Amino acid sequence: MKRFLPGMILAILLLCTGCGLGAAKEEKIRDLEMTVVSDEVLTEELKGLIEERKENPFQFTYTDGDSLYIVIGYGKQETGGYSIAVNALYETKSAICVSTTLLGPKTTKKGTAVPSYPYIVIRTKDLKLPVLMNE
Repeated sequence: MKRFLPGMILAILLLCTGCGLGAAKEEKIRDLEMTVVSDEVLTEELKGLIEERKENPFQFTYTDGDSLYIVIGYGKQETGGYSIAVNALYETKSAICVSTTLLGPKTTKKGTAVPSYPYIVIRTKDLKLPVLMNE
């Protein structure tokens, strides 16, 4: 627990200062180009990492050559029909910041609900900066 606490405090401080959530707001340098990657082109390794985590909300990054993959999952949902919007993806002096939102199903159908596990994989250039994610 003692090793975990300093890391958690550092993560909270970075979140508060790195992407403009706190008083020491860093300026956005530029928006980043991105591609939302479909399941068909994901590597087996990346698919496995997502599958391991899908039950609960998760966030992680994965690098492959010059590409950085930002993976954000929203855990188990009671029904299907969800989508994820990318609100922002930009670079600051010390980080890459990303913000997403889970969008609910447009309609609810009566009957048997089939759970879903919505997630998004965003590919951008690997700038060798930490990634700060917030929903």
